Amino acid sequence: MSKKTERKSLGRGLSALLADVNLDDENPIGGALVSLAGASEVPIEKVHANPEQPRRAFNEHDLQDLTASITEKGVIQPLIVRPDPNNQNDYQIVAGERRWRAAQRAKLHTIPVLVRELSDTEVLELAIIENIQRADLNAVEEALGYRQLMNKFGRTQEKMAEALGKSRSHIANLLRLLNLPSEVLEYLQNGQLSAGHARALVPVDDPVALARIIISKGLSVRQAEALAKAKKSVSPQKRRLKPAKDADTRAIEYDLTANLGAKVTIDHKSGGQSGELRIKYSDLEQLDGLCQLLSQ
Repeated sequence: MSKKTERKSLGRGLSALLADVNLDDENPIGGALVSLAGASEVPIEKVHANPEQPRRAFNEHDLQDLTASITEKGVIQPLIVRPDPNNQNDYQIVAGERRWRAAQRAKLHTIPVLVRELSDTEVLELAIIENIQRADLNAVEEALGYRQLMNKFGRTQEKMAEALGKSRSHIANLLRLLNLPSEVLEYLQNGQLSAGHARALVPVDDPVALARIIISKGLSVRQAEALAKAKKSVSPQKRRLKPAKDADTRAIEYDLTANLGAKVTIDHKSGGQSGELRIKYSDLEQLDGLCQLLSQ
């Protein structure tokens, strides 16, 4: 099968499973035509979340709104489920976990479902695609989903990029974020840091300390990148040739770098009152901005 055909099949199958379109001729994934009229009402306690679901956090405000809507009107769009691999009498959610959670809060006894026979690979791929297309995943959850596909099902970055309509660099950059400490990933998940901030922290020696500075000062991504460049470790040879700077000097460097959005270094003569301050700019636009700022 050609790559082009493979991508088309996955896309059409996803649309069918999410009931976004009605297919007249085929359903490449699942083996049956999709029709909302084919939905079945099943006891809600027979439906279970998928433990491999890449989405981990659900917005509480959105969930409350959906619960109120379901309480008034019921579940309008059926969930997509498959027979539960661990219990043949139950069902596992493929798409629609948020509706299932809201229906439980609304104290519904039954819920409408469309049952499809799907493999573990198809379920995970569809769960990731559904959430990405609906902008429901944060950067960490999206990266974890990609890593699941790679580790568990042998997907390459190229194959994922093709199937999901993403660039390979986008996927690679997200996967790199998973190398950050758990504290930084938590800042990213709860919205205190953006993915751009987190990418700037990947190459530095102490990303936790820099993350705290970025958050406390409300730095932009560009300022965070400049701060990260200033923080990169000095080579062992340079450490031998030049004495280490004291903590106060380093703190001033970080503050000036953050405020100016450009790398600042201070060389203070030991035992004296004089020294040198250097500001490094990356392009003429940044130089022009520094000139305007310093001439105020």
